Amino acid sequence: MCGIIGIINHEEVIGDLLFGLSALQHRGQSSCGIVTFEKLFHLHKGLGNISQVFTQQEVAKLKGNIGLGHVRYATQGGDDLINAQPYSINYPFGIAMIHNGNILNFKELRDTLYKEHHILLETSNDLELILYTFASELRKKDLMNLSVDDIFDSVSETQQKVLGAYAAITMIANRGILAFNDPNGIRPLVFGKKETASGTTYAFASESSCFDYLEYEVISNLAPGEAIFIDTNNTVHRKICHSGKPAFCIFEYIYFAREDSIMHDKLVANERIAMGKILAKRVKAAGLKPDVIVDVPSSAYFFATSLADELGVQYIRGLAKNNHIGRSFIMSNQKDRETTAKLKLNPITSFLKGKKVALVDDSIVRGTTSKNLIGLLKRAGAKEIYFISAAPPIQHPCMYGIDMAISSELIGRNTVADIESYLEVDALIYQSIDDLKELYKNEHFCYACFDGVYPVANSKKYIDEIESERISSSKNGC
Repeated sequence: MCGIIGIINHEEVIGDLLFGLSALQHRGQSSCGIVTFEKLFHLHKGLGNISQVFTQQEVAKLKGNIGLGHVRYATQGGDDLINAQPYSINYPFGIAMIHNGNILNFKELRDTLYKEHHILLETSNDLELILYTFASELRKKDLMNLSVDDIFDSVSETQQKVLGAYAAITMIANRGILAFNDPNGIRPLVFGKKETASGTTYAFASESSCFDYLEYEVISNLAPGEAIFIDTNNTVHRKICHSGKPAFCIFEYIYFAREDSIMHDKLVANERIAMGKILAKRVKAAGLKPDVIVDVPSSAYFFATSLADELGVQYIRGLAKNNHIGRSFIMSNQKDRETTAKLKLNPITSFLKGKKVALVDDSIVRGTTSKNLIGLLKRAGAKEIYFISAAPPIQHPCMYGIDMAISSELIGRNTVADIESYLEVDALIYQSIDDLKELYKNEHFCYACFDGVYPVANSKKYIDEIESERISSSKNGC
């Protein structure tokens, strides 16, 4: 999972890019980068977060009124600097690109690019596949008389050849800025604008909360398979290029997105409140009567408070959070995840001692972080501990850009009794997949990590390849 932003302005764009990218830092902390354009591409990227990578000296070099920004955590390829985005090529025109997502047919596309176009990939980042596939399609056009239809045709061909989940933003030098997503619209991408004294500024970003900080108005989310091109005359062109069945990632609502973001006309906080409410019947059916309900900060807050309201049980903030520690879920390896989790939270003992505590988290993936949290509550003197997951059991790996481990590491593949024993809890409650689907019965989401139904054609064909790559990366320390 990554955070992306692209802006076309009438003035220097670097200030808005940095500010907007900071609002997306929760989506990736392993590396970041920005590219702008003024006569040529000005690029800077590095390992770490925004404050570590962008010094005043580097920022001063990023000239131009159009630019792209990216924050990354690795799901495909390692954490090496060479895999940091953005990427750029010089022909045709000069193209720079960023993306959020994961490509399934990596090896097939890599071989095709080499055999048919003599392109040798330099990195293990799947952005190169999208970039070179799009560029190869663009080269087939009459470059002296390139039209908007030519650009959209190239997007359509790219969408048909590149299988997976992706939201991409592209600069075409001296032509404009282009955004497009995969045919199923799995990953989020928002289109917005701001009226200024110099004229209308347009932007694309992973989440609407980014636009709140920049004082942009949200125009819309990109539809599945849609492309939007804004030319150098500031004219907006939109087209559904190649679409399939909508399958927006439900995990954006459960964990990844900020609670103040609006995705497909839904406030994330409201969705978590609704999910917390339907959790209540699971707790009641189990006959559990906690004294207090405690959330795992910060993504579980709305699940926990709405659950407490439904049960008539006191909600209390029983875990103090160190806000200077990153999100443990998106650390690149298990050791870092465990260390981050230990440093991030500290139990407030006087609130927990002698109490039957219902601990609410957004999900359970590997179970090691959950086990550590339960250990904190036990040392704080909790009488009984009930662990409540706002997500159903995660039984299948995500192939679409969320690092949900390999199949063998997913604790949700075990029985509830076995998981309770491993976690050493008095009870474990999962959200019901049926209840979750009933909540969204008139809408189309991707639930693949819960039910194994992958929306992209032939996804299961590529699972073994992707898991092998992840195992290899893990062994190499990535």
